[in-house]
Amino acid sequence: MHFNGVIASVLYTSAAFLGSVHATDDIDDGAEASSTSLSESSTAVPVEKPTFTPSDIKAPFFEQFTDGWDTRWQPSHAKKEDSKTDEDWAYVGTWAAEEPYVLKGIEGDLGLVVKNPAAHHAISAKFDKKIDNKGKTLVVQYEVKLQNGLECGGAYMKLLQDNKKLHASEFSNASPYVIMFGPDKCGATNKVHFIFKHKNPKTGEYEEKHLKSPPMARLVKTTSLYTLIVSPDQTYEIRIDGEKMKNGSLLEDFTPPVNPDKEIDDPKDTKPEDWVDEARIPDPEATKPDDWDEDAAYEIVDEEATKPDDWLEDEPTQVPDPEAEKPEDWDDEEDGDWIPPMVPNPKCEDVSGCGKWEPPMKKNPEYKGKWSAPYIDNPAYKGVWKPKKIENPGYFEDKSPANFEPMGAIGFEIWTMQNDILFDNIYIGHSIEDAERLKKETYDVKISVENAEDEATKPKPPETPKSPMDLKFMDDPILFVREKVTLFWTIAQRDPLEAARFVPEVAGGIGVLAVTILAVIIGGLVGGSKATPQIKKATEEVKKAASEAKDQTIDAASSGAEKVQSEVNKRTTRSSGPAE
Repeated sequence: MHFNGVIASVLYTSAAFLGSVHATDDIDDGAEASSTSLSESSTAVPVEKPTFTPSDIKAPFFEQFTDGWDTRWQPSHAKKEDSKTDEDWAYVGTWAAEEPYVLKGIEGDLGLVVKNPAAHHAISAKFDKKIDNKGKTLVVQYEVKLQNGLECGGAYMKLLQDNKKLHASEFSNASPYVIMFGPDKCGATNKVHFIFKHKNPKTGEYEEKHLKSPPMARLVKTTSLYTLIVSPDQTYEIRIDGEKMKNGSLLEDFTPPVNPDKEIDDPKDTKPEDWVDEARIPDPEATKPDDWDEDAAYEIVDEEATKPDDWLEDEPTQVPDPEAEKPEDWDDEEDGDWIPPMVPNPKCEDVSGCGKWEPPMKKNPEYKGKWSAPYIDNPAYKGVWKPKKIENPGYFEDKSPANFEPMGAIGFEIWTMQNDILFDNIYIGHSIEDAERLKKETYDVKISVENAEDEATKPKPPETPKSPMDLKFMDDPILFVREKVTLFWTIAQRDPLEAARFVPEVAGGIGVLAVTILAVIIGGLVGGSKATPQIKKATEEVKKAASEAKDQTIDAASSGAEKVQSEVNKRTTRSSGPAE
């Protein structure tokens, strides 16, 4: 019992020694880290959000959803027309003017919000007077905020044609529009629509012109800004968040094109009966070679093959299952003789094969297959027949498709699976400068706040020690000792001196342990079973060393904590100012 007590004291001393080596350093580091953290927390300021102030920008139509917005905007009570089905779809989706609840950038800034998921929504607002951009630049700009993302749905606007039949309460997908612009996402579809209606000057009919290769929508929860600029020189430009994403010509980049072809195929023209349109034909003069054997087999027996030495020709490939048992309800008279099922012969698993050996087949080198004449260029070939061209009776040339039909209202007519899509700061006018100024006053302000808040609320990955050298004793003493000893042992297997140099705390602990155990053993051999004064003295010294090591660790922790508290008091005093 006395010997076991000494050993326990020795082990405790060693562990305490290992801990005390780094306790003070760790607490110093903790004090520094705590003071740094305190400094950062004392200087960290929450993201300040400016308060909404209405803009003084003037435009033919400008909406920031301020007081009275519901008198300017009217939800539709019409039914959606769908030629693909007899089912009627009502615009049951509701609308509201609300502040965003996801990454709000400006306090008190309201936007028009889609309130219902998986519903048809329609709402519109009439212009004070029609917008006619003939000879003028047309600028359309608005913000979209996808607070719940966008998996399937639209967030585009429509500029509606000005006519006497324009009734906001009856606005639907069938209402004539001039321009459709904005993001749309569903499945693989992800694009920013730019569609304009063009009137055929000959027939008076309208046809949709779709932008080819439109840019992709921004599917983020921060605010996105979509801008469309159409210039009198028939060019267009699409910007997203102020960045130019697509530009080109109304006359070249849309399908179907604005202007039809001058010539078309003659619908009455037919291909002559003697027209030869086969470019190549079988060579009529070719003959099958005399040595061509069409009856030769594709494969033949490999006469050079030999039976493998381990082939078990007397063993069947399948044998009755030795583990199968006749069912208890089997009736030999009614069911016949019971025969166990067959299973693969286990003797054949580790050899080349069992049963009668037969040489394998190989490809016949004489095989050529069925002979056919080679192809040659057809001397009678006249080329691919095409009908002759005639003047297009429906041809016209509109050199200024940017002169859109007058517009009398704006509307959102969408179906979406996600709710809480927010629209804000809608500008429709003729000034690029005003649109850019509005961007600086609204979008630029809120996006910086939104990005800062988004970054601040992102979960930070936990910091884990990369190696045993990164561990600190005060964080986890048991893990610290275990990892240090493991590292010491790993290095010591290759180079003991390098291990002692690289992990001195373990080497020191082992030294203390070895000397103490040696003293105990020698004392035991000299004094027999009785505890001699020397043994008692050694034991007392071990206990004293263990106690001192323990006290050192506690003192180090206390002094470190005091140092941290002192630093906290200093910084708190500095930041709070003199007491009154």
